[in-house]
Amino acid sequence: MKKIIVTGSSGLIGSEVVSFFASNGWDVYGIDNDMRADFFGPQGDTRWNQKRLSEKYPNFYHHEIDIRNRDEILRFVSEISPQAIIHTAAQPSHDLAASRPFDDFDINAMGTLNLLEANRRTNSNIPFIHMSTNKVYGDAPNSIKLVELETRYDYADSFYQKGISESFSIDQSKHSLFGASKVAGDIMVQEYGRYFGMPTCCLRGGCLTGPNHSGVELHGFLSYLIKCNIEQKKYNIFGYKGKQVRDNIHAVDVVSFMDLFLKNPKIGEVYNLGGGRDNSISILEAFDLAESISNKKMIFEYFDQNRQGDHICYISDLSKMKEHYPAWHISKSIQNIFEEIYQSWDSRIH
Repeated sequence: MKKIIVTGSSGLIGSEVVSFFASNGWDVYGIDNDMRADFFGPQGDTRWNQKRLSEKYPNFYHHEIDIRNRDEILRFVSEISPQAIIHTAAQPSHDLAASRPFDDFDINAMGTLNLLEANRRTNSNIPFIHMSTNKVYGDAPNSIKLVELETRYDYADSFYQKGISESFSIDQSKHSLFGASKVAGDIMVQEYGRYFGMPTCCLRGGCLTGPNHSGVELHGFLSYLIKCNIEQKKYNIFGYKGKQVRDNIHAVDVVSFMDLFLKNPKIGEVYNLGGGRDNSISILEAFDLAESISNKKMIFEYFDQNRQGDHICYISDLSKMKEHYPAWHISKSIQNIFEEIYQSWDSRIH
C-alpha cells in the first residue's frame, strides 16, 4: 500500500489531496492542528472538514501535529516512511502576518524546512510538493503597464497576454511579511531539490478555491465573497475601484497537477499555478456573477486604501505547466467554481 503525508490536510487544498489519494487507494496520513481557527476565529475553523474526511475515508489517518515541532516532524516522517509528501499547511494571510510575524515565519519558513529535512533524512528520492504562492513576486506585478477597462484592469503590454511566467523577478518589491516568509520556504524547497538532487517543486498558487474552503475576509477571496452574498453581509472592497483581477483555480485542478508531478517528478521545479486568463475575474465581475446565481444583490463598502503589497492584476501564465505536463488542463470554469461554492455555503448555512 502506498503511503502519502499531507500537511494542512483539513484545509482547502489539503482536503482535496486527501480525497484524491484516499480514493485512489493510498494510505493518507494527514497533519493538521486547525491553526486556521486560531488565526481567523470560529469562522476559519476546519474541524468540520477533518470530521468529513475521517468519516468518508477509512484509509485516512488524522494526526494533530504542529509543523513547527521539529523533533515531532522528524520522528513522524521517519516512522511513516511515505512515498510522497504534499505540503499545503501555511499561515495564509498578508494582514495577519504583520501582527503575528513570529508565527508566520515559524510556520511558513521553518515548518517547511522541518519537513524538507525530515524528507531528506528518511528518503531523499521521494517527491516533495510545496504549495507556495504568487505573493513571492511581491508587488512587482504592479509595475506592469495596465489599461483600465469598464469592470477590470488588464495588461497593456501584449508580452503579458498569457499572464505572468515563472521567470518574473521576485526581487526589489514589497512582499508583505507573509510573502517574505513564503519566499524563504519556496527557495528552500528549490534548494533541497538542486543541492541534494531531491524531486521537489513549488506551486506558486494564485487564488486557490473550491467548495471546501472556509473563506474569511483575510483569506479566501471567492469563498468569502459568495458567503457574504448568501448571508447578505457587507463585503469590503479595498482600493483599485474593485477592478483588481485574480485568476482562480479549483482545488480539483490543483490536485490533478500534483498527481501528474508525482508520476513524473522533476528536480527543484517552480510552476505558476492558477486558472489562467479564462478563469480570471475582478471583484466587480465577481459581484455580478454571484448575484446572477443567488438572485441577491451584493452589499458592499468601498475603501480607497488598498492592502499593502496587493496585486492590481495577476493572471498566471500556465505555459510551462502545460509544456511539462501536456495531459494537464483546467477542468473547472469560473462559472463551475461559483456554482459549487454557492451550493456548498448554501447547504452549510441553511
